[in-house]
Amino acid sequence: MARPGQRGSGRARSDSGNQGRRAPQRPAEQGIIPVLAEVAREVDRAVQRPPTRPAMRTKFQVVALLVREERARVMADATLGSSRRTEQLKRLDGVATMLARTAARDTSLLALLADDARVSDAARAYKATLMRAGGLEPPEEPEPAPPVAPVAAAAPQVVPRSVIARQLANPFLAPDYAAAAERSAAQARRLAGWELLEPLFRSFEVAATGAPACMELPEPRPVPVPAGRALMPHQAQVVAATARGHRTFLLADEPGLGKTAQALLAAQAADAYPLLVVVPNVVKTNWAHEVGLWTPFRRSTVVHGDGDRVDGFADVVIVNYELLDRHVGWLGALGFRGMVVDEAHFIKNKSSQRSKHVLALSERIRARTARPLLMALTGTPLINDIEDFRAIWQFLGWIDDAKPLGALMTALEETGLTPADPGFSRAARASVIDMGIVRRRKIDVVADIPARRVADLPVELDGAVGRSIRAAEEALAKRLVGRYRAALEWRAGEAVDGIDRELVRRVAAAELKDSSSQAGGENVFTMVRRIGQAKAGLAADYAAQLARNVGKVVFFARHVDVMDQAEQTFADRGIKYASIRGDQTTRTRNKNIAAFTDDPDVQIAVCSLMAAGVGLNLQVASNLVLAELSWTDAEQTQAIDRIHRIGQSEPVTAWRIIAAQTIDAKIAELIDSKSALAARALDGAADEDGSSSTDVQLDALVGLLTDALVAEGLD
Repeated sequence: MARPGQRGSGRARSDSGNQGRRAPQRPAEQGIIPVLAEVAREVDRAVQRPPTRPAMRTKFQVVALLVREERARVMADATLGSSRRTEQLKRLDGVATMLARTAARDTSLLALLADDARVSDAARAYKATLMRAGGLEPPEEPEPAPPVAPVAAAAPQVVPRSVIARQLANPFLAPDYAAAAERSAAQARRLAGWELLEPLFRSFEVAATGAPACMELPEPRPVPVPAGRALMPHQAQVVAATARGHRTFLLADEPGLGKTAQALLAAQAADAYPLLVVVPNVVKTNWAHEVGLWTPFRRSTVVHGDGDRVDGFADVVIVNYELLDRHVGWLGALGFRGMVVDEAHFIKNKSSQRSKHVLALSERIRARTARPLLMALTGTPLINDIEDFRAIWQFLGWIDDAKPLGALMTALEETGLTPADPGFSRAARASVIDMGIVRRRKIDVVADIPARRVADLPVELDGAVGRSIRAAEEALAKRLVGRYRAALEWRAGEAVDGIDRELVRRVAAAELKDSSSQAGGENVFTMVRRIGQAKAGLAADYAAQLARNVGKVVFFARHVDVMDQAEQTFADRGIKYASIRGDQTTRTRNKNIAAFTDDPDVQIAVCSLMAAGVGLNLQVASNLVLAELSWTDAEQTQAIDRIHRIGQSEPVTAWRIIAAQTIDAKIAELIDSKSALAARALDGAADEDGSSSTDVQLDALVGLLTDALVAEGLD
């Protein structure tokens, strides 16, 4: 059988009926190995012209799989002589060497070689094609597994008591019969019998225009937002589209463009309450915070552990992927009218438990509500393959396992084309985009966003570490209250109405002085360091997500142990990083800086806030993570200015990780209040108001003592 792309020989033609036949292959050219070698060369040429297209990634993976299988077959074939076996293995080694050279050019291909790497349907089909071209018979496809029950879960199911109370208060959830009518309205007519999913996926490769895929959005209209909030024009467009009736969105804006606010205000415009929000663990506290900022009249609740603190009557229920096992049962029965999935690329592997749970919940919601609001939020909807779209489209209700559904099927019918027609790919791609794909880059909306901004990301410290830190903070507050009461006793006879603010400040100053001079014991400095250590893993997790979404990221920390923990996280995930520390030689430091700025595979620079806060040019990145807080705004500003400088072509976002419900949040508030941050956004001038790190430390203790006294009713 001829190899893909093989040309016939003119000598094989004759005038007596053999015209069009190919010359017989020489023995060395027969079999699967030359087929694999030819495709490997094709992939290698393509990788030399980046970016590597998904189709080439698929070919690389398939060739690698077949090389592995053919090697095993040759080794086990008892009919082969020793010399023949050696020859075959040598030729296979040649193909493997070519693949290794290709992977060295694009190291992201290495992930496709892992034992647990997903093999897409497109890859399996292409593998069968190559096997036939090499004279091998593809194995029979296994029977499909029986469908999984929508809410089946391995983990023990729990139902929070407040959820039971809500169900008892409203035991009748009447189904929306319009949902069933809508599902039955769209039936394939002209396209009945055609395989449509594969052409739909392929259309995003063969009919790409070079511009971001984005549906036509209406002109932005004024959107009511709480005082002190402002919606940018590109954000208002999505809200306006929702107000006009659009209900499904793959919102793929780059990080920093406010996808959370768009989703919450879209839910408000659609009245999609109760709303279910499924998110990574690191951002679920931030989602609750954003609900309070953008829709303050709506109550949110965050699911932790077994849900003992869940508010079953809340408007917005926020749960992380890892907890769906325990809670999928009652979540599927609560009667949600909308669902948001943040970092939706987490569900790309349809065989994973979290993907199954998300799809089952979406199906339950669509079964009860005719037009629920469904939003998938991700900066990277595609990671390895075009088929990464599959689970997201299924969550949105655009497709099922076999065919397009509803409005998408109707749109494809209305094109008047079939997959065999020349214009089908272009029309099919446009039909899918119109279903609700929204993609804007920072550079596309640069006029909407400030040149530099600081975005706070609250995180909750769970488990024993979180309890320990809160206990230490309570002990420090108790010690301050004891000092305050002792000072009052020395002033016997003096009447004190409420809290003596001057005495509070003097007590805090004495505590700060003792903390600075004493090596042992719990104080404000050791507490802040422990908070930094507790945040390290969460901050590194978020930096890894950013790197996957937007490319290069700078990670700043104050302490070496926080940097060590972050670097271990990146190493465990296979993320290449460069380390910039104070104890490095000039040569090592310059080598690591060059690696980050010049090597496309080095995604993160892990920097010491003190050592790398000045004298560096890292404008190759436009996002940085501040894992630990500075004591002054000037120090924070210097770190941001490592990437916000001449040569920076994109708006810069500094993601500041804040430990919620700890002194960390108070310190962040104080740093901002003591700086003219908005005035310094362009010129980076330091400390215009003369505040110092000592001021912030002192005021943090003043706030801690004041809050403790207020809690005791002394105000």
